[in-house]
Amino acid sequence: MAGKKTIKSAIESMMFVWGEPLDIKEAAEVFNMDKKEIYPYFKELQEEYEQEGRGIVIREVNKCFQFVTRAENIDYIERLCTPVKHKKLSQSALEVLAIVAYKQPVTKGEIESIRGIRCDRVLEGLGKKKLVAEVGRSDAVGRPILYGTTDEFLKQFGFSTLKELPDIVDIEGALDEENGENDMLYSQQISIDLSQAEPDRTDK
Repeated sequence: MAGKKTIKSAIESMMFVWGEPLDIKEAAEVFNMDKKEIYPYFKELQEEYEQEGRGIVIREVNKCFQFVTRAENIDYIERLCTPVKHKKLSQSALEVLAIVAYKQPVTKGEIESIRGIRCDRVLEGLGKKKLVAEVGRSDAVGRPILYGTTDEFLKQFGFSTLKELPDIVDIEGALDEENGENDMLYSQQISIDLSQAEPDRTDK
């Protein structure tokens, strides 16, 4: 039979790996012991954790033991587990995202012709945030990549389908309303006219 120190160490490891409350009957079978024999090991380990004031304590529920966090530490745990806020999208990113949303599928050249400036890095950033993705190739000369919005875009803006996109003239209002629920789109505005004629899909 293993020594007392070894058994307690093994019990500790077992509770950590098991996650759920560990029944002393199951633990006893591992050591080929009677459950009445192994119970004192759990109680002794439980007392040691309590006496040392550790952040992890051992809770007993109906002859089952489980690691749980100390109740006094709940405030710190909640701070750690609060979702990290997403970084806000820049004005440029929102402009490009709006163009893609309303003109998709759209090429980089078409986006740049509307904005008047290059958008390579902006598109790359939106891609990393999974708001925009490549959706195919244009039939224009050179077969440039076509971009479109993603399911993540719909989730972030609270839409079920692209058909729910507001009228172009209302895009600023839609963004402002969404800001109240999503910090990623907070305090930004669209300052580009998306109602201009559809760009010509020729060689850019």
